[in-house]
Amino acid sequence: MGPSISRSTKRRPSLEPGIKIAITIRFLATGNSYRSLAFDFRVSHNTISLFIPEVCDAIVTEFKDQVINTPSTPDAWTDVANKYGLRWNFHHACGALDGKHIAIKKPKRSGSLYHNYKGFFSIVLLGLVDADYKFLWVHIGSSGSSSDCGVFNRSSLEPALREGTLGLPQPQPLPQDDKDTPFFVVGDDAFPLRTYLIKPFPHRFLNHDERVFNYRCSRARRVVENAFGILAGTTLQTTPTNAKKITKACVILHNLMRDQYPTLQNRELDQEDDQGEIIPGAWRSAGVLEDLDAVARGPRGTREGKQLRLYLMHYYNSKAGRVAWQEAAISRPLH
Repeated sequence: MGPSISRSTKRRPSLEPGIKIAITIRFLATGNSYRSLAFDFRVSHNTISLFIPEVCDAIVTEFKDQVINTPSTPDAWTDVANKYGLRWNFHHACGALDGKHIAIKKPKRSGSLYHNYKGFFSIVLLGLVDADYKFLWVHIGSSGSSSDCGVFNRSSLEPALREGTLGLPQPQPLPQDDKDTPFFVVGDDAFPLRTYLIKPFPHRFLNHDERVFNYRCSRARRVVENAFGILAGTTLQTTPTNAKKITKACVILHNLMRDQYPTLQNRELDQEDDQGEIIPGAWRSAGVLEDLDAVARGPRGTREGKQLRLYLMHYYNSKAGRVAWQEAAISRPLH
């Protein structure tokens, strides 16, 4: 990566790649301002503002193919689903999907394009996360004024799921069951209910079986919330283009850390006791990324999607699909 961020100049010696990388990593890890970094490293803040996006580009180029590998075959997706089943007791889930706002400063002459419904300026990070908190796929850079469904519908993931070109396995029976059931991704109410995208029941007037299903579904979906929590959140005092580069680098380094040091960040994550009660992770009390608008801009669910959700609800309330602690868990408020 060093040669790609080296510069030669006749006027004065250029900064060594090592110091550029050190400053960039400090910036990504802490969110410190360029002026604060300039004081710490004795490097002009103007210079820092120029090379941090370059180093982020170099990080993405060097590691993206190594650490972000979206599965493309049924066998690879089956591995993802098996880990969800083993670790989170939610079968046939091929990832948890969510979107977050990355706060940025107001771009010049942008009007309200990047102004989101929560009152600040942002770009959107949409991510699909596996059972080990690693990003399988990301879409970065949509303007903050975009709706949740709009970002998803404009991404490459939506048509791949809808048209069946993502490589998900053919429907198979759930454990201890005999009916072929599709594989899918898990989302929240920000996304439309489909046979390839399952979400909890709306949180109003739920009966017992619906509450059980929501608990089981939310256990799987919480993985993506924790992944975003590890990334934390701070306002990027830069342009949308550079904010996109910085966010990409953060996702790459996140996956690299999960590969190289899989237990290092575990104290930041939500934990569960032996009764299924959630112990909130440290990330929940730190800076976190803001959710996307949960108000959909389109159809809320297909008939087939609703039928699949009902089938999964009955399965997770049956002897074949239940877990020992779910009754105790639904007696407590969901986090």
